[in-house]
Amino acid sequence: MRRPPKVSEVNSPSPFLPTAPSHASNLSRGAPGQILERLKKLHPKLIDLSLDRILVLLARLGNPHLKLPPVIHIAGTNGKGSLVAYLRAMAAAAGYRAHSYISPHLVEFNERITLAGQVISDQHLAEILDRVEAANQGNPITLFEITTAAAFLAFAETPADLLILEVGLGGRLDATNVVEQPLLTVITPISLDHQNYLGNSLAKIAAEKAGIIKFRVPVIIGPQLPEVYRVIHDRANSRQASIIRHGMNWKFFETKKGLEIKWGSGERHLLPPPALFGAHQYANAATAVAVARMAREKLPGIYDDEVLAQGIATASWPARMQKLTAGVLTRNLAEGDELWLDGGHNVGAGVALRQSLWAWRDKPLVLIFGMLETKDPEGFLQQIVPFIHRFIAVTVPNEALAVPRERLSQSAAALGLNASHAESIGSALAMVLAEAHPPLRILICGSLYLAGSVLAENQGR
Repeated sequence: MRRPPKVSEVNSPSPFLPTAPSHASNLSRGAPGQILERLKKLHPKLIDLSLDRILVLLARLGNPHLKLPPVIHIAGTNGKGSLVAYLRAMAAAAGYRAHSYISPHLVEFNERITLAGQVISDQHLAEILDRVEAANQGNPITLFEITTAAAFLAFAETPADLLILEVGLGGRLDATNVVEQPLLTVITPISLDHQNYLGNSLAKIAAEKAGIIKFRVPVIIGPQLPEVYRVIHDRANSRQASIIRHGMNWKFFETKKGLEIKWGSGERHLLPPPALFGAHQYANAATAVAVARMAREKLPGIYDDEVLAQGIATASWPARMQKLTAGVLTRNLAEGDELWLDGGHNVGAGVALRQSLWAWRDKPLVLIFGMLETKDPEGFLQQIVPFIHRFIAVTVPNEALAVPRERLSQSAAALGLNASHAESIGSALAMVLAEAHPPLRILICGSLYLAGSVLAENQGR
């Protein structure tokens, strides 16, 4: 196993790109939030999938996307964030410095960019945003494109052994797909989501996500429906990419002791239960182990038994079936009450949640729910109706596309739920906790944007 790098190594000049000139903080044209507000105005559309604009900008920046450490590129509908969490934990356990890129953030934009295991600082973020804003010269570009360019700049200039890169939306035309030769690509379970941008069928969505598969770069494929797998398989064959597939190259099982993985070679792994809650996390953790297995040639030690066990047992990921045990929102919980938070927001996430709720039948479940117009609230709720004791709808705060709480409660009532609505998360909790009740399990879910506002409120922000 590799030893963790020394501080002097982390602070040494990057082997991938010459160190950029330092920017004094007083030369920055504002804090990160102010700069991001300016950048939002550079393009009239929130989402406009294309690679042309970001490639022009990256060329002006010296093509940092071609000067990155080995990249693991991850697409899919569900489980991407959890997979990032397991891989980050495994890299840390093996002593590797790992960059990572995720979206969206929950509370602070900085969460999207992790440099050598540390969330980027406000000062560093402001510096790179200044530089990409200047290089862009006011040309039309989406916020995700320009901030992805900024992330690549930071990744290329900071020493690391690995970059765990999560796709923002789709894959083929996602801004992250400018990386030409990743170490590996990974596709997590695919379900219907973002149909307005990716297509209205699983096959079309799968084709977009399979667009990250590169020529002769191995692709690890998590559990998929047959129609999805066929699309991914065809894309991989056309790119001469070797396939490492769940159900064929490996299988996983939930056991009394934890996670068991059986490989096609006959090899077996017995590992602890995943740190992240939910039956679906066994699939995510097993996929992470499959990725580590394929990465071991470039990253010796990452596939060691103790590394895999530590990574699976210590991974953390906010708002993915997260139990809130402290903070503003937990103060009025009665003895035995539990408060949970989850950012799942599509039908596939509802299916995964249903699997977990079988273990929660010991207490009545109160669902506090908010969702965006671009999703399918009825489809999500249909997956979990039998488990819900009481339903309270809220409008996701500060989101123009939020479904009004009145409409959500009407939809829930039409499904036979005991439904009402509240002005805010705080008032919804107050409604529940003010009444005499047995020990409850309260789950806030339906949107990552809602989850972010909950975490901020719970921290007193």
